[in-house]
Amino acid sequence: MSKRLLLASVLVATAAPSMAQSMSPMRGEITSFTDSFAVKVFPANPYGHRIDVSVKVYDQNFRPVDARISPGTFKLAGGASRSVLVVVPFDGSTSRKIRICTESVPFPGQQTQIRAQICGRFLAQRRS
Repeated sequence: MSKRLLLASVLVATAAPSMAQSMSPMRGEITSFTDSFAVKVFPANPYGHRIDVSVKVYDQNFRPVDARISPGTFKLAGGASRSVLVVVPFDGSTSRKIRICTESVPFPGQQTQIRAQICGRFLAQRRS
């Protein structure tokens, strides 16, 4: 067996059973009549074991945004999802593009700690 064929079969074998965490919705447009806007997202855990999850908010260039996140960090059971409320100020502008990201360490206690991150994009408009 050639080295290339052996390498290709190893890569396919290791990639086949992969699962990915999810979050919904992945994008949205929000209209607000106040100085801030709220988004409710639902992180989900596809694994069979509990994982530690944190929700973070970034601007469109992945710089951290000062937002209220409830709850910001929590444990999520295998196969479960839960709602998280994110409240973001407009900071004086009439529109704001943000990314809400769910981050987790899906394999705790393992030698390799893989931090998974999935982000949704949201556009908010302020109306007076």
